[in-house]
Amino acid sequence: MITIEDAKSHGLSESEFQNILEILGRSPNLTELGVFSVMWSEHCSYKTSRIHLSKLPTTGPHVLIGPGENAGAVDIGGGKAAVFKMESHNHPSFIEPFQGAATGVGGIMRDVFTMGARPIASLNSLRFGEKEHKKTKHLVNGVVGGIAHYGNCMGVPTVGGEVYFDPSYNGNILVNVFTLGMCKTDEIFKGVAEGVGNPVYYVGSGTGRDGIHGATMASETFEEGDEEKRPTVQVGDPFREKLLLEACLELMATGAIIGIQDMGAAGLTSSSVEMADRAGNGLKIDIDAVPKREERMTAYEVLLSESQERMLMVIDPEKASEVGRVFDKWELEWARIGVVTDSGHLEVMEKGELVCNLPIDALTSAAPKYDRPSKPFNHPQRVESVKNVPTDLAQFLVDFMGSPNLCSRKNIYSQFDFMVRTNTLKTPGAADAAIIRTEVGSSDLALAVDCPSRKVYLDPREGAKHTVAECTRNLACVNAKPLGATDCLNFGDPTKPEIMWQLIEAIEGMAEACRILETPIVGGNVSLYNASDDVDIYPTPGFAAVGAMGGRSISMHVQQAGDEIILIGRETNTDDLGASEYLWVREKSIGNRLPKIDLSEEKRLQDCVRELIDEELIESAHDCSEGGIAVALFEKLFTTGLGCSLSNISEPRLDTFLFCETPSRILISIPHEALVETKILVQEKYGLSFEHLGCVSPSPKFKLGDVCVEIARAEKAWRDGLAALI
Repeated sequence: MITIEDAKSHGLSESEFQNILEILGRSPNLTELGVFSVMWSEHCSYKTSRIHLSKLPTTGPHVLIGPGENAGAVDIGGGKAAVFKMESHNHPSFIEPFQGAATGVGGIMRDVFTMGARPIASLNSLRFGEKEHKKTKHLVNGVVGGIAHYGNCMGVPTVGGEVYFDPSYNGNILVNVFTLGMCKTDEIFKGVAEGVGNPVYYVGSGTGRDGIHGATMASETFEEGDEEKRPTVQVGDPFREKLLLEACLELMATGAIIGIQDMGAAGLTSSSVEMADRAGNGLKIDIDAVPKREERMTAYEVLLSESQERMLMVIDPEKASEVGRVFDKWELEWARIGVVTDSGHLEVMEKGELVCNLPIDALTSAAPKYDRPSKPFNHPQRVESVKNVPTDLAQFLVDFMGSPNLCSRKNIYSQFDFMVRTNTLKTPGAADAAIIRTEVGSSDLALAVDCPSRKVYLDPREGAKHTVAECTRNLACVNAKPLGATDCLNFGDPTKPEIMWQLIEAIEGMAEACRILETPIVGGNVSLYNASDDVDIYPTPGFAAVGAMGGRSISMHVQQAGDEIILIGRETNTDDLGASEYLWVREKSIGNRLPKIDLSEEKRLQDCVRELIDEELIESAHDCSEGGIAVALFEKLFTTGLGCSLSNISEPRLDTFLFCETPSRILISIPHEALVETKILVQEKYGLSFEHLGCVSPSPKFKLGDVCVEIARAEKAWRDGLAALI
């Protein structure tokens, strides 16, 4: 007899267990309890976030598939679609960083190719604890190694990403991964179990005991000693996934597949239930027919296993022979394990007995939906300003460029094969966004991912606006216009009203920014309970956008001596130090006030820089964000052999001018002869600030009044910033 203690051990609350009893009119058996526990977990049901996610804009002129499928899709012209999604693998990566990160990459790739799209590029968004923490080096190396291993073996380039370090992630790192694929617009596959009587096939690798209760674990906070949960972490095989990718795409071309879904979180259970739910049908599954790689596995274990590299398919019975032909060719497991029914139930047979009989809607639409209480987070008063200019500003500039959140990520991205398939047009570090070549007739695509976590922590609504603006601004800097985006909402324990408030505010801020910046969200992920020993992470709503390239692209780097250095957008406000890297480095404070962002001004800025690029008025463009003008300028100069001479600055505090993080600014370089025309366009057509800072010099030095820094010194500090860690 199942008890409330059994239910609690499966992550269900007392009220949820009572709800199950009322729905069924009986007590579930252990297998059924396991199915409820994963389908009603936060990871699968989105029970805390569902009512708020509906506020996000999900439609637009290019949107083909919005939220609800395995991945979203947008039209890129030429009869082609870009299919993409971002997901988290946070808890598994903290417990076992290599396999946790690797299987995160494998899972997101399956989400894309289950739609019929061949993966062509990946991004990542990573958060680790402070650089000096005892676990950080182990976690960084494991995660980076896992991402590199899986992506490189699959032959999918990892073309960009972001990495930040902060004490709030000491006990709970974040590993968010994104994959983009391409397919024909009229050949997108969906995860639907249509056609009563149609056979259901299992393909890929055999099922083992790895990953059981992975979805439930992802809905819990960490406590001391939780590293012992390694058995809940899946083990991936990228070479097997490569075979699975090719086999699935080949079978899709035969017309045999009616519906297909990756066995991701909650494995066979979630894929079966979700496919049946979308079609309004039922499924009958024979556990004995499921390929297994371990002996004496029970129905409970098979249903909840999260073994990797597996797919569930509904097949046209007239073309069923194609399954065996294709999967035998690729030396993969396959089996007919069930049938589509009109019962509306998930029926599972084991040794001829019915061991699970649950209404599909009880596992989906009847899942709990919580409007949890929320209240504003009351921040303690913190240091808001820096008292004095650094005694040696030149030396500080060098040290600042080598700090963990500003230094080069080359130690990380050099482990990724970002040129495989030779379609990477802008590599990591070359521009504000990666650019991927597509097929003739379709637009080349720009990709970027962002989340200024401290800004979101200081003001979740405004910080989420900053997140969307920074990401789409990065696209604008390479002359791309957003087609769509995907999010990955990472937050702490939502049972705390303050954390729930962060989530609600961030979603509403993101929704407003997406509407104004014309960037619909076509899919995403929510990861809650990111906390350890009652310490919650900073709210980190990761945001990745895909844009269509204009006719011309540029890099972030200055091109030639004599060019003018201009800051366009909002006029710089030296009081904008809230959540800045400078305030953190100098005072270990994030301040009290986040600069407000004007989204209409941001939209004008992005439109303006795209026009400047199209009109061939500017040579380079770089978003001015973390670290302010100083960091953006140094990054524009590195690798070029050039320097700068800043002469048009009369601020009483050079440090706050250089390091403040006023939003909506882009640092550009332009030929001298284009100065007047550019100024007129920026100021008169777009109503933006035009700050002429100085010029590019042939001498590789940073000069500002009495401050002089050799670019080579700053570049060495920047390049070596993570050397001791990776």
